[in-house]
Amino acid sequence: MNPVNHVAIIMDGNGRWGIKHKNSRNAGHREGLNTVEKVINECLVIRVKYLTLYTFSTENWKRPKKEIHFLFNLLENFLTKKIDELIKKKIKIKFIGELNKLPSKLKKLIKLSEKKTSHNIGLQVNLALNYGSKNELIHSIKSIIKKKILINEKNIDKNLYTENIPNPEILIRTGDTHRLSNFLLWQMAYTEIFFEKKLWPDFKSKDFRKIIKNFEDIKRNFGAI
Repeated sequence: MNPVNHVAIIMDGNGRWGIKHKNSRNAGHREGLNTVEKVINECLVIRVKYLTLYTFSTENWKRPKKEIHFLFNLLENFLTKKIDELIKKKIKIKFIGELNKLPSKLKKLIKLSEKKTSHNIGLQVNLALNYGSKNELIHSIKSIIKKKILINEKNIDKNLYTENIPNPEILIRTGDTHRLSNFLLWQMAYTEIFFEKKLWPDFKSKDFRKIIKNFEDIKRNFGAI
């Protein structure tokens, strides 16, 4: 039985769900937040240590400004209203990505949320925000050159946004789309990938548990026999 330490998720399909059910992409984003809470609770139950959620990519700036503004407001409200609950559940929050390019109010909330939850030792939820894996790799190489140390696998790992976070065993992508979309490309060299047809707001706790169970039965060779 394979242990599950880190699950990464590309939460695809919010906009499509919103158009289908409410004639509004933003309604889908709001509904998708409920699924986030369900998956977080499942991780607590089965004692997953790390959960990384692809929240906003470097490519998502191409979306309409109103939708971007709504997404950031949704995150701000979540961090404001849920911080005490996260602390109570011993959840640590960490953000990965180019955070300096985010709105000032959101950046302040990010720093506050990370500070308030920094001592929590239960589940660590990593929110990939303004994140792109190619940019992350460039950032890592530049850091290595600046430090005048060897460019090798160990030092690249140490200078990624995910420093001190183990690589994910599982990637889940909802929305019936079969691609990685510039997400954790370095970290997912040996990750087991599960593509789910359901749109993210339709993804249930039982779907998450089913994927975990399927993963536990996989024979993982890592290049060996």
